[in-house]
Amino acid sequence: MIKKKFLLATTNQGKIKEIKDYLADLPLEIVSLQQLSPKPIFIEKGKTFQENARGKSLYYSQQHSLLTLTEDSGLEIEYLGGAPGVFSSRFSGPRATDEKNIRKVLKLMKGVPPDKRKAQFVSCLALTTEGKTIKEIKESVKGIITLEKKGNYGFGYDPIFFYPPLKKTFAELLPAEKNRVSHRGRALKKLKEFLLLYLESEKKT
Repeated sequence: MIKKKFLLATTNQGKIKEIKDYLADLPLEIVSLQQLSPKPIFIEKGKTFQENARGKSLYYSQQHSLLTLTEDSGLEIEYLGGAPGVFSSRFSGPRATDEKNIRKVLKLMKGVPPDKRKAQFVSCLALTTEGKTIKEIKESVKGIITLEKKGNYGFGYDPIFFYPPLKKTFAELLPAEKNRVSHRGRALKKLKEFLLLYLESEKKT
């Protein structure tokens, strides 16, 4: 089977693994930015996840002339007025790490009662080809910020994001379990349905 080259334009290894696993059975040769010749990176300046996803997708699609998928996602905490939001990956500063970001959130949420610890993860996908965005998807999932880290799976804020229906944090869920209920999993389900039709239509042209 001939596979179509498909750029997953991110350097986040956690995202790369989740998305590759989800799309593994499609006729796609998935490559990440690290596998291509270096180009100037896209500087995120959008005020929303969707703006950043769209901007990145258009930029890298034009740079590399490939069917390109980008995702911008993050955590929004009600008590913090929606923060960290689009700054989720760099919430603790220029040298941010998952651990530092989590520590900052827990510090800001110290003493906040359970009923005020509501949060949601948001995922926005943008699929672009030949400088034109052909599909955008936005999904979210609601949860609660825990008092401490729990679980060893996942990445990012997963250890402090409690998902009430399963009574576990995202980091306590096996990858397949998380993909069924997460913001990214929900968005990727819709993307996969679109890609199946898109790739099928390309065969006929």
